[in-house]
Amino acid sequence: MKQNKYDDNIFFNKYSNMERSKNGLNSAGEWHELKKMLPNFQGKRVLDLGCGFGWHCQFAKENGAKSIVGVDISQKMLSEAKNKAKSEYIQYICMPIEDIDFPVNSFDVVISSLVLHYIQSFEDILKKISKCLSNGGDFVFSVEHPIFTAKGLQDWYYDNNGNRLHWPVDQYFTEGIRKASFLGEEVIKYHKTLTTYLNSLIKSGFEITGIVEPEPAENLLYTVPGMMDELRRPMMLLVSARKK
Repeated sequence: MKQNKYDDNIFFNKYSNMERSKNGLNSAGEWHELKKMLPNFQGKRVLDLGCGFGWHCQFAKENGAKSIVGVDISQKMLSEAKNKAKSEYIQYICMPIEDIDFPVNSFDVVISSLVLHYIQSFEDILKKISKCLSNGGDFVFSVEHPIFTAKGLQDWYYDNNGNRLHWPVDQYFTEGIRKASFLGEEVIKYHKTLTTYLNSLIKSGFEITGIVEPEPAENLLYTVPGMMDELRRPMMLLVSARKK
């Protein structure tokens, strides 16, 4: 299912008012860890799958990338990305990332931030990434952690006073569709196990070079409401890999 919630005006406005949408990468709780996993961009050809507002495209440009292609299904997201940074080095393409079909050896780096849990088949997108990525090229991505996606509702269990008791994990090994609430709207996600993410990379000819279950940056723990609870369970999974 190729879902495009971001071109809905109500949903887009809600998303645009998130701190990470307004302030960029430094307001993303995982950025302090993700940026450590990114390769040297100097002189590299970069593909950003699900580029959204283009923050990672801008980062790649600022750090010496030769060329950057950002792909996203949402025209509204890409319009915002173009407004934030006009550059001859960045090309934005409006299409579902499942439909990419770039020529062999088109890119040296592929990145994807919090998008691949919206994709039904991780194995299929890996085949397309492997095709267009050069040998020795880097693939770095973040997804919602399988512990976070397993139950589907993606919310805590509360006591009668509204206190957060614990995070439910259920149906972990049953992969597939989960209907979750995000910004008060129903969105479709696809739960995958940790085994699926990691073994699919290995079977697709990638060498895993890093795995991080990030804790929030310390400064965000005391400035963002509810962030302390992010220390109670992993919300995200970060993976870096290299094509053999």
